[in-house]
Amino acid sequence: MTRKREAYQSGHTPKFMVVVDDSQECDRAVVFAARRASRTGHRLQMLAVVEPKIGDGQALFGVADVMRAEAHADARAKLDAAADRAMKLVGVEPELVVREGTLAEAILAQIEDDPDISILVLAAGAGKDGPGPLVSSLARTAGSYPIPVAIVPGQLSDDEIEALA
Repeated sequence: MTRKREAYQSGHTPKFMVVVDDSQECDRAVVFAARRASRTGHRLQMLAVVEPKIGDGQALFGVADVMRAEAHADARAKLDAAADRAMKLVGVEPELVVREGTLAEAILAQIEDDPDISILVLAAGAGKDGPGPLVSSLARTAGSYPIPVAIVPGQLSDDEIEALA
């Protein structure tokens, strides 16, 4: 069951959520969401997802724990870089979240856990290979999300995003 959205209730502030990953287009989503949050008085939340990659036998000697810790450190470093970009761009200090699980499940779980998230912002790839891995993987489930999903064209420049956001 989907939790009721409370973003516009008294005592709450709506949030734009951006998924931070390794894709080139991720920066476009960060720029758009940061600018939009700054202009509208929304908050900005950045989510990094650590997907399990444990194979047979790795748990025996603590390898799984080391891999998990490294994955969390890597996710945190990506979030810190994206947060620094948002701060330098428009002075918005984002909330940083790391979740474990598959991408779609982690995004839905975060939306469910935080009733102030009002829009998920993604960016599509600009190349001939299609919209990119994040948009492609979420395209199958986005219609069932309890919030709107905004997709920013990946070829937009900072100035173009400034004019739109």
